[in-house]
Amino acid sequence: MAPTHAVVLGGGLAGVLAASVLVRHVDEVTVVERDKLPDGPESRSGVPQARHAHLLMSGGARAIEALLPGTLDALFAAGAHRIGVPNDLVSLSAQGWVPRFPEMQFIVTCSRSLLDWVVRGRALRDNKISVLTGTEPVSLLGSRDAVTGVLVEDRISRERISLEADLVVDATGRGSRLPAWLAEFGLPDVQSESVDSGLAYATRIFRAPPTAASGFPLVNVQANPRDPFPGCTATLLPIEDGKWLVTLSGTRGGEPSTDEAEFVGFARSVRNPVVGELIASAEPLSPVYGSHSTANRRMFFERLKSWPSGVLALGDSVATYNPVYGHGMSIAAQSAQALDAGLAAGQSAQQIQRGIGKVVDGAWAMATNQDILYPGAVGKPLPLAGRVLQRYVDRLVRTATTEAPVTRAFLEAFTLSAPMANLVSPKMMWATLRGPRSRSPEPTLTADERERVTG
Repeated sequence: MAPTHAVVLGGGLAGVLAASVLVRHVDEVTVVERDKLPDGPESRSGVPQARHAHLLMSGGARAIEALLPGTLDALFAAGAHRIGVPNDLVSLSAQGWVPRFPEMQFIVTCSRSLLDWVVRGRALRDNKISVLTGTEPVSLLGSRDAVTGVLVEDRISRERISLEADLVVDATGRGSRLPAWLAEFGLPDVQSESVDSGLAYATRIFRAPPTAASGFPLVNVQANPRDPFPGCTATLLPIEDGKWLVTLSGTRGGEPSTDEAEFVGFARSVRNPVVGELIASAEPLSPVYGSHSTANRRMFFERLKSWPSGVLALGDSVATYNPVYGHGMSIAAQSAQALDAGLAAGQSAQQIQRGIGKVVDGAWAMATNQDILYPGAVGKPLPLAGRVLQRYVDRLVRTATTEAPVTRAFLEAFTLSAPMANLVSPKMMWATLRGPRSRSPEPTLTADERERVTG
């Protein structure tokens, strides 16, 4: 048989995970990446959100570990933190403080640059994978029935090369041109949807106090989208090298400033001042980085009745989420698992794309059903059924602040470790209707944890 070849467009997290899958099914994989990939855990322009808070949920961490065994150990050896949830989580949800029950799930925290570097290094160890850097895709080759490759261009020399391929996987992210390329083949426009809360980010890195450099919880104060004013949040993540990464956010009309003098004040001004208090005396190690690119956007590729063989999309090319929910990386990993399962089962490209769409559904609903509630949010309003479901979820989250079984079910869904449908099982519905007991009005940060920061 003739050798088989796959091309992955994009060398970010979704792209290298896709490449790690494809080498199981084809003879050769070429990754096409527009940037020069750094030799260490450094930021790059192709990942504009990299400086802000990123969470790898346990569902996504398990997916990456299944695809690339040993990756989690490599991350922890490089300085990433394993945050038990909810025992190592100090979090004010929209409905109250999350109780610190014994561990039910976990979150991996580190800089996005470190995570990308570790995963990329493990994926690209396979000599069947080659990388073309400084190169970007121009158009697809083939027809509306079958994609046969991709035309790429060197960003400096402008030399163009046709890469023949049995499969092209688009992992170019938020700026994907796949819908336009499909339209050039004469296919219908891809349906899309967007929900934009107007959220803006501001992030700064601090040196953690020596006594809090390890074993310190993740601290998070969320907004309540039902409040009649902009939703503002503050999140403190322990990351590598004894540092804290602190990300502030605010929806339209309440955006945080990138003025360094205003950073701690904004952190104190959210629903609870705990993050601002923790960083008030901490040493800043970076300027304040801002971002406004936070809209939820989805391309419904799976709805096209006619889909060419030889092309697929995953990661941010399919859906991007408000980063405050921390689901993007985990969905990319689980989409790579869906790609692996579909190829192993001999499914058509259209069937695999539909499988990837199912992976996206739960996180998409969770993000957009919340974001559309913020004042000034832009997007399609929730239908009646959606509003009823959202009220139910509000009560479920409120119940989770006291009832361990409900907390477990909610965290399993939120960390993408179990289907969202489990939240509407008869057992969960009955517990939710009973409702919560009394809640803690104070942050769940212990006196010892405060002492480790304030001395």
